[in-house]
Amino acid sequence: MNGNNPYAGSPGVVDAGHPNQEDLSTEQVRTLREAVAGIVSRTQSYLPEGYAIGSELSNGANGPEATVAVRPPVGRPVSAGFAPDGNDLESGLTDDDRDEVARGLAASAAFQVMSAVGDELTPTAR
Repeated sequence: MNGNNPYAGSPGVVDAGHPNQEDLSTEQVRTLREAVAGIVSRTQSYLPEGYAIGSELSNGANGPEATVAVRPPVGRPVSAGFAPDGNDLESGLTDDDRDEVARGLAASAAFQVMSAVGDELTPTAR
């Protein structure tokens, strides 16, 4: 059964359970943080107050990973994650890419609210 164990392997060949991770330069980390912050601010601009938006940067199994999440006032939270490669970090994420992620998150969060509320709202005015 050791062959099925992700921590198995010859000593010194694979650091048991820890894949090789890329070390990011300070500039690459800054670029990634700016890209994620841009996605967060664009998502906020598409949504009204009451939606909580946050982000997280982490090291995944295959390198750096970024996640942006939206918690609507009602309904389930939605998130978008991506793992840019070295070339993406050096060239930066384009404005179109950032807008696409932000619009998708905003639309998904709005849909969660609509799904949770349904058609049972009573209008407050005519």
